[in-house]
Amino acid sequence: MARRKAILVGGGIGGLAAAVALLRAGLDVVVAERASELREVGAGLTVWPNAMKALRALGLDEPVWAVGRPFGVGRVYDERGRVLIEGARREVLEKRFGWPGTVLHRHQLLRILAERLPPGTLRLGVRCTGFRQDAGGVTVTFADGREERGDLLVGADGLHSVVRCGLFGRSRPRYAGYTAYRGINRYPLGGDIAYESWGVGRRFGFVPGPGGDVYWWAALNGRPGLDPSPEKHKSDLLSRFRGWFDPIAALIEATADGTILRNDIFDRPPAPRWSVGRVTLLGDAAHPVTPDLGQGACLAIEDAVVLGHCLAADADVALALRAYERQRLSRARFLTRNSRWMGHLGQIGNEGLARVRNGLVRLAPPWASLLWLSWQFGFDPPTG
Repeated sequence: MARRKAILVGGGIGGLAAAVALLRAGLDVVVAERASELREVGAGLTVWPNAMKALRALGLDEPVWAVGRPFGVGRVYDERGRVLIEGARREVLEKRFGWPGTVLHRHQLLRILAERLPPGTLRLGVRCTGFRQDAGGVTVTFADGREERGDLLVGADGLHSVVRCGLFGRSRPRYAGYTAYRGINRYPLGGDIAYESWGVGRRFGFVPGPGGDVYWWAALNGRPGLDPSPEKHKSDLLSRFRGWFDPIAALIEATADGTILRNDIFDRPPAPRWSVGRVTLLGDAAHPVTPDLGQGACLAIEDAVVLGHCLAADADVALALRAYERQRLSRARFLTRNSRWMGHLGQIGNEGLARVRNGLVRLAPPWASLLWLSWQFGFDPPTG
């Protein structure tokens, strides 16, 4: 029997993880990535216990663990530095979930995934323009006029997915109401705790990273599309977080001019389906989430493992993709909705409501935090 061939559009974390999973499932794989190189500057990545379990199923937990820096779920403060929530420490996460969180540079994970692919699997600078499917397979078309034929197509091409548009038509993503900034610098932070501070219509968080780096992020309420030039990001953030507790201003100041990333935040309402025939979606193409739980890349890695398992278990491509979808829909819906809810909570723009929020979260018992984390991290890779 001939080996099935999968075409993946998108060479981000989800697409590369899916390529590894499908190769392990016995498929031939081609990954088409529109960027000319795998590179993302200024972006850290948190890998939570659920994603570490998925990476272990792909045989990738050890290399990821080797380059990351473990940490516990940290504290949440108000802007004056008063504790609102005391999160679980590293040893608690290890005992309860098998792993703590770990932070690494996004490009490190991309490199680890790409190195597991045979030469020629990943094709850079290749832009998908569409596809057509029939009873025997899928034909993918590219901007340079070339076509690629396979048994199935996986759209892992992000928020504005060409594959999603081809399946379900064009639609606008949903603005979350705020813009996020991200940066990395060297700062003597110490410890293994992540921090986040909630104000009125703004948040700031930071976590120690590998090699002495600190990964930080900020969120500001506002209309989308109001993008100042990159050289103004630092001064804008310093003015918006003036007076917040140390070391917030110092972290912003220590970041090199022009290296701060800025993105308006969007997601989509949970969809009732991701697959049609021999074509399916994965990661942000299927279920884009806001970054408020740090689960976007983690969910995509989970998707990859489940997709590989379903295709290994069923020779019928369409049935395997339906099984993948069934196994992933409810979890993706849960985390999409709760991530957006967490963003609304942290970004409350009314001062009186923010004070009420702070008072209520201070009253939450420790067991509530662990229960919440159990829901987030409650993924076990399929077996058998």
